[in-house]
Amino acid sequence: MHPSLLSLNGSKSALSHVSERQTSPLRRIASTLVACILPSLSWAQTQVPAELLGHAILPANTMLQPPADVPRDAMVSGKFTGPGNLRVDSPGTIMGRTGPEPQGRETGLSLPFNGQPLQGFSSMKNAGNGDWWLLTDNGFGNQKNSPDALLMWHRARPDFTTGKVAIKTTTFLRDPDGKIPFRITYQGTGERYLTGADLDVESLVVIGETVWLGDEFGPYLIRADLSGRVTGFFETDLAGRRLRAPEHHSLQMPATPAVVAFEVPRSGGFEGMSATPDGSRIWAMLEKPLLDANGKPEGRFLHVLAFDPAAARWTGESVKYALEKEATAIGDLNMIDATRALVIERDDGQGDPARACAPGNNPPNCFENPARYKRVYVVDFSQVDAKGFAKKLSYIDLMNIQDPKSLARQTGDRGEGQEGRFTFPFFTIETVAMVDASTIMVGNDNNLPFSAGRFLHRPDDSEFILLRVPELLSAP
Repeated sequence: MHPSLLSLNGSKSALSHVSERQTSPLRRIASTLVACILPSLSWAQTQVPAELLGHAILPANTMLQPPADVPRDAMVSGKFTGPGNLRVDSPGTIMGRTGPEPQGRETGLSLPFNGQPLQGFSSMKNAGNGDWWLLTDNGFGNQKNSPDALLMWHRARPDFTTGKVAIKTTTFLRDPDGKIPFRITYQGTGERYLTGADLDVESLVVIGETVWLGDEFGPYLIRADLSGRVTGFFETDLAGRRLRAPEHHSLQMPATPAVVAFEVPRSGGFEGMSATPDGSRIWAMLEKPLLDANGKPEGRFLHVLAFDPAAARWTGESVKYALEKEATAIGDLNMIDATRALVIERDDGQGDPARACAPGNNPPNCFENPARYKRVYVVDFSQVDAKGFAKKLSYIDLMNIQDPKSLARQTGDRGEGQEGRFTFPFFTIETVAMVDASTIMVGNDNNLPFSAGRFLHRPDDSEFILLRVPELLSAP
């Protein structure tokens, strides 16, 4: 194991250290019971404040033209997002909605698109000199509706003075050497550009000249160079067993009813991924709990797996991350030092709770399922209890951000009396990273054009917020 991290078998938990100091046998028994019964609650978590320092926005309807050598099919994207995933060739004829009628609201932006949508963003890493790597999500939400959505990442610069986001370069993922072992959408083409029907890349790590991408479909780990050329493909192993999601290349729908063998739920693969500062380990975090033999979640916790990028193998190390009862998934993981990481926990809501639909009322003039639980935690992988759970130290509430200087560039449709407070009420918030010792940056995945959490009748922009959080980053 990397020397900066404690092994799960050889380390002592905080609880075991406490029990050694106790002189009362009853106290030792009580500590042991708490550790066994409530591992996720064995450490107290403290809420700390967050203050808005800046707000930058990339407009929702931002498109780009793909490379000239891509198949013509990719020149218009979103053709398979209508009912039944049947092809619709005419641009702008399928209205984006937050969900089916009568609950879902129209977002005001229609598919298919001429070109490729630049967003939403599912991962963010510091590229140096004020630039950031941004990973565009896999497409339009699932494998069937995204065969014409190209996979790409960008070098970008959010400017919190002007409130704008500059996209400096865009790199498209391709597999000309055939490293992906299964059939891809653009199989018979020269460059073999990859699409959202091939992979669902949700997390990105850049180490030197190498890019590592975490995928949800396999889940797989993909290695590429900075030009976007795939150089490696890796299955996922946890404690000696292969993990597979429903979209794994080896699985198919049976001709007769049967139990399909997969351990990772749909859309539950690698959502957060980050390297330690020295680049010796990549920690990859599953988005949802694994399933047991009966297809039920094994518990309210997620696995975080260690990968050795130099040796290109899973190390066998892992820790557990306990989800709070309000959370449905995590949005991102980013290391802030050798052992501590930022983690986004979220619910599936969007919109200001003060504008929630009253019982019996439906949209469009209210939020059908408003955001209530959006947090950023600090977790320490070196402090692990007897059950293998990493210690959660403190958190900030993204639904209660202080804005004393009125720096928010848009606050959207919200309730009255919220001056001096700013919220980040998005369905999926999937990027968080440390900027310096007192500051972090957070961004949303806008699921274009299906999310509308800032405004009732407008598709969400890609927003980036700069937050002052010294107490969060200094949590011991």
